[in-house]
Amino acid sequence: MRDYLYLGLYKTFSFLLKVLPHSMERSLMKALGRFAYFVSKKHQKIINNNLDLAFDKRLTKEEKKEIGISAFINLADTTFGIIKRDNMPKEQVLKNVTFENEEIVKKYQQEKKQFIFITGHYGNWELLSQAIAIYFDLTLVGVGRKLDSDVMDEILKKNRERFNVEMVYKKGAMKGCIRAIAKKKTIGILVDQHLPLEQSIVVDFFNHKVTHTPIASILSRKFGVDLIPAFISTDDYEQYTVRIYEPIKSIKTENQEADLETTTIAQAKVMERIIKENPKQWFWMHKRWKEFYKKELYDYL
Repeated sequence: MRDYLYLGLYKTFSFLLKVLPHSMERSLMKALGRFAYFVSKKHQKIINNNLDLAFDKRLTKEEKKEIGISAFINLADTTFGIIKRDNMPKEQVLKNVTFENEEIVKKYQQEKKQFIFITGHYGNWELLSQAIAIYFDLTLVGVGRKLDSDVMDEILKKNRERFNVEMVYKKGAMKGCIRAIAKKKTIGILVDQHLPLEQSIVVDFFNHKVTHTPIASILSRKFGVDLIPAFISTDDYEQYTVRIYEPIKSIKTENQEADLETTTIAQAKVMERIIKENPKQWFWMHKRWKEFYKKELYDYL
């Protein structure tokens, strides 16, 4: 029953996005984002608590509200983009996307060196993966969670694969990534999600402890590949900018634990810096600090 509901909503919005003028489409997206923010009191609390922790309660009520609404609008924009790009030609995907510092990636490609992209739930992250795969003419293999709906998961899978984006699910992700690297494919990893303590490396994030995925660090050390941060942002939900940042170099000494910790801390620092540049672009609905601040931030939700 749930699958049919999701499919019905997908087809409804697919029709609307085809017939609505662009200006009305943007208005609908922003209206849905604002509506979701005000309706979901639970997520309002998560957002406010996360912002209070991250910014040491320096933000005003209005500033937190503005960031929270933007987080929901970004989610609506990401979802609308998935629907709109169904059957879209590859060249159309890049029409409103510009790249900065793309020479960093092209240098690796020219030297035939493999690398791994790292990013987060920032801006329109689905557009980011597809734009990168098309622009740099590569097969990008992402690590993610299977959707609860099998029907929607299959739709999203086909949507991604049309633009040379493949997925490996978290369960068995390491083996999937190793196979992808062996086939000269490029890995892309979202590094800003909470993980159980036993599966993670503990780092500081906004001056507070969080668990951080070690998979990018493990792969970097094992295969001697550098990590390239890449993030997408927009000011108007019409034009998007993909920014490539200086690589995090692979480290391999005799101290494996220290190597993995150093590389993982570097990833957290990049992610934090990007979020601070524009907090409105990040997905503040995550229970990001759950492992160490569950009682203070999320227990009553």
